[in-house]
Amino acid sequence: MKAMIVPVTAFAQNCSLLWCEETMQGAVVDPGGDLADIQAAAERKGVKIVKILLTHGHIDHAGGTAALKKNLGVPVEGPHEADAFLLEALPESARGYGFPACEAFTPDRWLKDGDTVTFGNVTLEVLHCPGHTPGHVVFFNAKEKVAVVGDVLFQGSVGRTDFPRGNTKDLIASIRGKLWPLGDDVVFVPGHGPLSSFGDERKTNPYVRDGVA
Repeated sequence: MKAMIVPVTAFAQNCSLLWCEETMQGAVVDPGGDLADIQAAAERKGVKIVKILLTHGHIDHAGGTAALKKNLGVPVEGPHEADAFLLEALPESARGYGFPACEAFTPDRWLKDGDTVTFGNVTLEVLHCPGHTPGHVVFFNAKEKVAVVGDVLFQGSVGRTDFPRGNTKDLIASIRGKLWPLGDDVVFVPGHGPLSSFGDERKTNPYVRDGVA
């Protein structure tokens, strides 16, 4: 699997383009906006986008999804159904945050813990990691030891839990119970900011490092 980040929206959200090297089929994770940039990146790499994947339903991650689905005629998979209220509220969220107008939508497939998603010869494991939002999911490629974690974890920080239905206890449990067991050598792509590894965050992250209650 190959990957590249396409920063989108005024929030500098890390939209990810993932693809299979053998088939050049790929998936876009969290197309929050700036669809022309996303599609141009895929064209430069020679990637055929066959799927849209969502980690959660916030506007900067999901705002461009309905339009991209229409542009490409591809299915949307994710997040967990507990984020349905956020996807339904996308038009209102766009107005509230000054984003371009967008449509509410229902994914072609809701995801749950233990599911897998595929494109080309690539398989990603799905981990339900609530806390930032109740339906947040993480995508993990065991072969490459890469995880796309959305807004669960960042370099030196963790996701906010002051949004509707956020929960700090659930967030910490998701990180320690779902992400850390994947291995210290796993590199993760956060929803914003630079990449890091689970091992580095276990050592240095002030919110979830080992030894912090």
